[in-house]
Amino acid sequence: MRIRPAVAVTFLTATLSASLLPATAQAANRTATDDTTFSNVVVNGGKDIVLAPTTRKTVTITWTAHDPEGVVASWAYLWHGPNTDDADGLLPQYPPTGTCAVSPADPTTAQCKVSIAVDAARDLDHNALAGTWKVLAGAQDATDEWTEIDAAGTANLKRYAKVTVNAAPEPVKKGRTITVTGKLTRANWETGTYTGYQGRAVQLQFRKKGSSVYTALKTVTSGAGGALKTTTKAKGDGYFRFVFTGTATTGPSTATGDFVDVR
Repeated sequence: MRIRPAVAVTFLTATLSASLLPATAQAANRTATDDTTFSNVVVNGGKDIVLAPTTRKTVTITWTAHDPEGVVASWAYLWHGPNTDDADGLLPQYPPTGTCAVSPADPTTAQCKVSIAVDAARDLDHNALAGTWKVLAGAQDATDEWTEIDAAGTANLKRYAKVTVNAAPEPVKKGRTITVTGKLTRANWETGTYTGYQGRAVQLQFRKKGSSVYTALKTVTSGAGGALKTTTKAKGDGYFRFVFTGTATTGPSTATGDFVDVR
């Protein structure tokens, strides 16, 4: 996967030119004893990154870089894989640029932000990329020492899910059986389509006509191809829907309520 930044992340003091020192600079410029620390690392405003097969989205990373000798530049990436040397996902591929700000009264601390353009159809090439990603944060201090932390923070990248519902027959006599069917699917980044999500718990909910509140009736497990099917008794006019709360790799989804006229 290769995703390029929408905007590059640069921190500069007032006396420096507007250029970014790349995170890929030679290792000789780095030291393991540097005092730079990273805090308040937040990805996508603290929310999961949920992507459909063709989603285009701008993802932000914000963080604070601190060094007692002063911060000259700072950068951040998202990565996924066994380690940074063998990562099978990297956001973005090239040193990002963007904004970092420092108070003149405290040049030791920089507040930074990077924006990354994500295009699922172009950049997500296999479904195993869903799950927890790590934030690599780096900085250069005023003495030209470099620090990079592989896991300064984390983010959840998830596959978009869809769930449908259909309640029948309609109209139906009070006390008769209503059959509720539907389907749970999720984004398949490898094929650019949606595929059934089997073996997942989905809740059937009901809302009475004239009410704004749904109540839980039962939990159904999705079958082959993500199929959902259950029955319930007709008690009054109202709306039925299925609700999927999501998993570690897949986002949540709620079906639009299907109205049944009970006579």
